[in-house]
Amino acid sequence: MMEEEGTSHTVQGRVKWFDPSKGFGFIVAEGEPSDILLHANILRNFGQSSIADGAGITVSVQRTQRGIQAVEVLKIEPPVGAPFPLEDDAVHGSLEDLAALPVEPARVKWFDKGKGFGFANVFGRAEDVFVHIEVLRHSGFADLQAGEAVGLRIVDGKRGRMAVQVVSWDSALRV
Repeated sequence: MMEEEGTSHTVQGRVKWFDPSKGFGFIVAEGEPSDILLHANILRNFGQSSIADGAGITVSVQRTQRGIQAVEVLKIEPPVGAPFPLEDDAVHGSLEDLAALPVEPARVKWFDKGKGFGFANVFGRAEDVFVHIEVLRHSGFADLQAGEAVGLRIVDGKRGRMAVQVVSWDSALRV
C-alpha cells in the first residue's frame, strides 16, 4: 500500500549511483516501487558532498508528484564486502581497533579523484594527512572537495600520517 503524497517514512537501501557534478543520484530499496531520488542538498544536510555507489543508506522519504524522494539522510554505511584497503605495515590490528581511534577534525586541502588520493589538514597540526580513494570509498564517500570539513581516524604510516577512515563532520560531532 502506498502512503499518501507528503507523508514520510524511513527506508533502508543502497546507492545505485550518485553524481556530485549533476547534483543527484538514486537509491534502490526493497519494497519501494521505484528508485528514490537523492538530491545533493539532502546529502549536504547530512554533512557529505558525495556518497559511494553501493553504500548502504537509511533515509526518510516522501512520495511526490515526481516520484519518491529522500528528504533526510539518517545513516550511511560503506559498500558491502569492501575489504579494508590499506596494505601499510603501520596499519595493525582489527577494524575494531581502528574504529577505536579518535576522530580528529580536519579540512580537505585537496583531493583528486583521478589520481586516487589527496591530503587534509588536522586542526592545530602542521603536517598533511594522506587520504587514499579506497579509504574514502570504504568510508562511504565518492569524492571530497577542497575546504570540506571532515573527521578522520589517523595512523602513522611509513610515509607519514594517513587516514584509515573518513566521516562526515556532522557524524564526527555525534561520535
